[in-house]
Amino acid sequence: MRLRAPAREGKANAELARLLAAKLGVRAEDVHLRAGAHGRRKTVHVRGVDVAAARARLES
Repeated sequence: MRLRAPAREGKANAELARLLAAKLGVRAEDVHLRAGAHGRRKTVHVRGVDVAAARARLES
């Protein structure tokens, strides 16, 4: 996923949470960054969506 927000002061991470939330049909507060806050590769946990459903929604 490419983001337009600058990687400063957590803006890119916040944008990632908003984009994933919109695509997955959850609130941005339900998207939690587990790893990668300062790197390009991120690991997220999304409350209320299992892995199979998340993959299906992201691939559609």
